[in-house]
Amino acid sequence: MRLTLLIISILTTSFLSFSQTQSPKEFLGYELGSKFSRHHQVISYFEYVARQNPKQVKLIPYGQTNEGRPLMIAVIGSEEKMTQIDDIRQNNLKSIGVLAGQATGKQPAIVWLSYNVHGNEPTSSEASLQVLYDLIDSKNALSKQVLSNCIVILDPCINPDGRDRYVNWYNQKLGGIPDANPSATEHYEPWPQGRYNHYCFDLNRDWAWQVQVESQQRIPLYNQWMPHIHVDFHEQGYNSPYYFAPASKPFHEEITTWQKDFQTTIGKYNAKRFDANNWLYVTKERFDLFYPSYGDTYPTYNGAIGMTYEQGGIRAGLAMKLSDGDTLTLKQRVSHHVSTSWGTMEAATENADKITTEFVKFFDKAKNNPSSPYKSYVFKSKGNESKLRLFTEYLDKNSFNYGVAGKEMLANGYSFLDEKNVGFKIEAEDVVVNMYQPRSTLLRILLEPKSMLEDSATYDITAWSLPYAYGLNAFGVKDRINPVAKAVVNQTVTTIDKPYAYLVRWGSFTDVKFLSALLKKGIKVRSTEKSFDIENQTYHPGTLVITRTGNEKLGVKFDEIVKETAQKLQVSLTPITSGLVSKGGDLGSESIFHIEAPKIAILGGEGTASTNFGELWHFFDKQIEYPVTVLGTEYFNNVELKNYNTLIIPNGSFSKTLGDKGVENIRTFVKNGGKLILMQGAVEYFSGKTDFDITHKEEKKDEKKENITRFEDREREAISEDTPGSIYKISMDNSHPLGFGYDKTFFGLILEVSDYKSLKSGWNVGTIKENGLVAGFAGKNAQEKLKNSLIFGTQELGKGQVIYLVCNPLFRGFWQNGKLLFGNAVFMN
Repeated sequence: MRLTLLIISILTTSFLSFSQTQSPKEFLGYELGSKFSRHHQVISYFEYVARQNPKQVKLIPYGQTNEGRPLMIAVIGSEEKMTQIDDIRQNNLKSIGVLAGQATGKQPAIVWLSYNVHGNEPTSSEASLQVLYDLIDSKNALSKQVLSNCIVILDPCINPDGRDRYVNWYNQKLGGIPDANPSATEHYEPWPQGRYNHYCFDLNRDWAWQVQVESQQRIPLYNQWMPHIHVDFHEQGYNSPYYFAPASKPFHEEITTWQKDFQTTIGKYNAKRFDANNWLYVTKERFDLFYPSYGDTYPTYNGAIGMTYEQGGIRAGLAMKLSDGDTLTLKQRVSHHVSTSWGTMEAATENADKITTEFVKFFDKAKNNPSSPYKSYVFKSKGNESKLRLFTEYLDKNSFNYGVAGKEMLANGYSFLDEKNVGFKIEAEDVVVNMYQPRSTLLRILLEPKSMLEDSATYDITAWSLPYAYGLNAFGVKDRINPVAKAVVNQTVTTIDKPYAYLVRWGSFTDVKFLSALLKKGIKVRSTEKSFDIENQTYHPGTLVITRTGNEKLGVKFDEIVKETAQKLQVSLTPITSGLVSKGGDLGSESIFHIEAPKIAILGGEGTASTNFGELWHFFDKQIEYPVTVLGTEYFNNVELKNYNTLIIPNGSFSKTLGDKGVENIRTFVKNGGKLILMQGAVEYFSGKTDFDITHKEEKKDEKKENITRFEDREREAISEDTPGSIYKISMDNSHPLGFGYDKTFFGLILEVSDYKSLKSGWNVGTIKENGLVAGFAGKNAQEKLKNSLIFGTQELGKGQVIYLVCNPLFRGFWQNGKLLFGNAVFMN
């Protein structure tokens, strides 16, 4: 009797709790899909539901955005499971070996649904409100079934800043009745659009790299849960039907048969729901599983069933007339995302045991029998300490295991720099990563020199190998090498009191940050154009020379600032007692030049590529914390450029924004002593203009060939002219300031085809020679065009200079070795 009364009491309490919970419509005061909810309204509803249902819903804040908006997830489960929720989380981690201890008991499937990663794809955040409400509905039979076998995690909005940028703009443009005409102003979002976060980064390309604060805070939380299923909700062009998994080719070869098959299984659950409503949909088209930094691939390479769902709706607002004459509404879009959320959860609950079993198998194989052809990677330490420190920080951030060799040994392996198998010596301090660890699948994909591409028609870049991205001297070894201890890469400690000067070798992004910090603090810094020897050490071009002379006004603060800054950034600082060198020019030589603190302006606004502008802005504002001024294209032609000595123009299309007047103003700025840095599309815009020496190679006059391409093959034929993102070997003139700190080769990420010829009146610092392709896909015709083409160059113009960066060295903020080159462009030239 007591047991019966207890059960009745619990059921009554649960029912009353839900019956007192307002629906989204009741809470917000409007029906979902009738207007866009601002981010604070979405969060407020989640907080409200959690307060009303504390035994079933737990909110976990995980940080805030650049603009201060909260980031959070909701964990939902049955009352019984929520009393054990941390045990369930830890048990999952123990079962796959990423947490010490033995897993016990039955593990529920963990389903993580991520909404609204692109701010101007706002429908899914609206859908998350309905999904949350339905999940805690005690009368919902499917909800009860799901929560009996699963833990559900909802992230209602990955990109709050981008969402509110779009929603606030749209609400300002909206009249009393939505205008479905595609030409209406409410469907033309201004620059930089809400897709991106505050710094104009695409957060759906940042999962693996974690450059942005949202990713830096979300990924550690994700790895604390390691869900079995993850869905990333999106929108695409408004005329497109709904897309859900299974994905299209190419698949990375590490994706298991089970992962592919269960995508198909989930697709059938979703198809059943769409068929019942006569909704159009597609599968196996366009959205592949290759590039590792997406919201579907990052989870997939971490053992999950990772999927992207795409609802037609970009630019659609509340209503949009489609090409077939129908009108697509926000309400319809919301219902579609709600439907696939539930289709996914239904598939999970009915296959929970199989899902968890296969998940454990995935990690068992990674630990005990990794499929990587290279069972170990060796990273040379000597001369690479600063770059290696950045790399090991990345490994730490992602909980990858590594250590040092601990002893000398001889080995054979694939040399990333030589692009072939060689014999080499492993030193005791070299960093070693072996693949016998739980998350080696992802690790292999990030490190391997070349990822096998089964289909060249892919959605994103096709190469990203981290040894190249970090500029490391690395080797892939087919044998297992067990590191003996965790690597500790320390900086040199200075001991001389009041030295004549301090020397810092120039060779990594950390050195750029160090220089930037000193210049901001008023320290006068010099550098050398030529190598010199002093105290039995050779210092190469680019070495920073920080003399007491010129900094006398700072008194004792001079040494304090230099030492403290070096300590903070872990920069090796060498004090010297004399300016007399044993070889080369003394420290008073003409080869030692003063580095002027640049006054920098960056062009932004309509016409500039949002993401490249964002890469620049984030580089200065967050990465090196150096002040810059952003000038808008809409008023640029009225700006007094004499207030700056450096102007950076990012990728973009400028015919409608700069015009002849803008070009003339820029030309005058350079001739009067300014520095102009042009990137990608900006190089193209100035190509061939008066006084600018950069031009294209002459096209070969081939005989016209008969067009025999089949219509169905048109897309595949077009990619022969393209390179969607491949690693190329660029020959560098490292005696030029733009090449300081590099060897004679720079491995760069080439994102588009270019065919610029060598500069006649300037310096050709970086060029692609014959056989430059290292990794990734580049079409046959694209490879031919890129041969013997200029990638980095400089030109004197009047009293100033122009720097051409055809390749973007700051791409997505993860190509660490390119940041030194960009630092050269800004500070060394």
